[in-house]
Amino acid sequence: MGPHGSEAVSPVGSGEKGLLLGVDIGTYESKGLLVEPNGCLVASHAVPHELLLPRQGWAEHDAESVWWGDLCTLTKALLAQSRRDPKDILAVGCSSIAPDMLPVDDAGLPLRNAVLYGIDTRAQAEIRELEERIGGRTIFDRTGNALSAQSVGPKILWLARNEPEVYWRTRRFVTGTTFLVGRLTGRWVVDHYTASCMGPFYEPSKGAWAEDLCSGIVETNRLPEIAWTAQIVGGVTREAARTTGLAEGTPVIAGTADAAAEAVSVGVVASGRAMLMYGSTMFYIQVTDAPLRDLRLWSAPYLFPGTHAMMGGMATTGALTRWFRDQLARDEGRGGDAYARLAEGAASVPPGAEGLLALPYFSGERTPINDPLARGVFFGLTLSHTQEHLYRAVLEGVGHGIRQHLDLLESLGKPPHRLMAVGGGTKNRPWLQMVSDISGRAQTVPSVTWGAAYGDAFLAGMGAGLFRDPMEVDQWVEDRETVCPCPGLKAHYDRYHELYLELYQRNKGLMHALSSLARS
Repeated sequence: MGPHGSEAVSPVGSGEKGLLLGVDIGTYESKGLLVEPNGCLVASHAVPHELLLPRQGWAEHDAESVWWGDLCTLTKALLAQSRRDPKDILAVGCSSIAPDMLPVDDAGLPLRNAVLYGIDTRAQAEIRELEERIGGRTIFDRTGNALSAQSVGPKILWLARNEPEVYWRTRRFVTGTTFLVGRLTGRWVVDHYTASCMGPFYEPSKGAWAEDLCSGIVETNRLPEIAWTAQIVGGVTREAARTTGLAEGTPVIAGTADAAAEAVSVGVVASGRAMLMYGSTMFYIQVTDAPLRDLRLWSAPYLFPGTHAMMGGMATTGALTRWFRDQLARDEGRGGDAYARLAEGAASVPPGAEGLLALPYFSGERTPINDPLARGVFFGLTLSHTQEHLYRAVLEGVGHGIRQHLDLLESLGKPPHRLMAVGGGTKNRPWLQMVSDISGRAQTVPSVTWGAAYGDAFLAGMGAGLFRDPMEVDQWVEDRETVCPCPGLKAHYDRYHELYLELYQRNKGLMHALSSLARS
């Protein structure tokens, strides 16, 4: 069988000499893998953790206990499970949710909880302030991205305004991967891809921090160094070796954001390839051979010199299905089986949920509307609608959001020629079918998805010199199936999609007014 078959886990001592370690820190879970250079899995371990929601619009992690604590737990568990010598590890690759804002002191210790990516919307006033001060068009022209809840700069400014004692004690402002690599090696580095998300600081044409764009927010010497993703940036220090179980001196690459690492894990490394990640949030990433910009999406240099990426992300997808299970389907329980039963029920409902539409903006929305004050909506409810209708409407609402992204890419002349579907949501086969039917586009599902940590391991292999061409990852990836649109259903969904788009536009003002009332 290939590297992803049921016999993927290799017996201890088999395969090629040496191992590659990948570690990924997610929103609700961290995962680590030990992988042989041929792509065979030797050991895997996962650690759940909490997402902190201290106030409406805030989303945080305890970086010390969750990020660093999970990494230490994972490395020790993987070494114990594999029964391999830590010196067998040829290189380490890390990824994390991104972009985050974490202030650390001279010793690299967190000074407060990490402020997370676009699901944290606390810095709206600071976004407006920076747009007025610098100019929204200037920011977009210089950085390739408009400011949004995804941007790090406004969150640093929020810290300076609201927690000045923390701001002035901060030696460095880092994101999750930078924190892990810094604690492992003592070197504080961010890759070009993640740096581009730290708006408005990074200027892609120069591949560097822009002093004038940082002015009044943070000095550039308080930001990480910038490196390419697969570049070896240091070795595991003696102290880190003691706490992780890794061998002192083990090479560590710069690493990247979780979505990019996940894209690599399924072969999204060349122009025209795209990944659709069904995670807690939806993330879309497509590789292009030249920079592509649009105010409604995000753009960045990709992980390898000469490559670029166009990205989008919805704020609540898997998180929305979790909310539905926990709040509206409590009788189903909280286990994974509950999702299967809900999916089965949704599949029994006709396409269009018999006249019910859902806007999935339960934590605001990221791209393409970039509206943190957007709110979730069930529209068209009647007494004949059931739990099954509601859940189908939720799944279809996400499908309409995905179609919105894919249609936008097509309008820019860059439709993907290969769309890989990954993440926990791919276990929901009816959901995949709905998305293909709504969008009219096929999705390819890998045989097994090990996730971002698998991509981290491959990138670590590039850093170690085992692979010279990113396309060599194709040897690690096998396709399970391609989900094709059912004939005629896209036409049925077209009118629903028009209403989906119109529903937000007509109610945008009401959503904002209601949000203001909720905060008063």
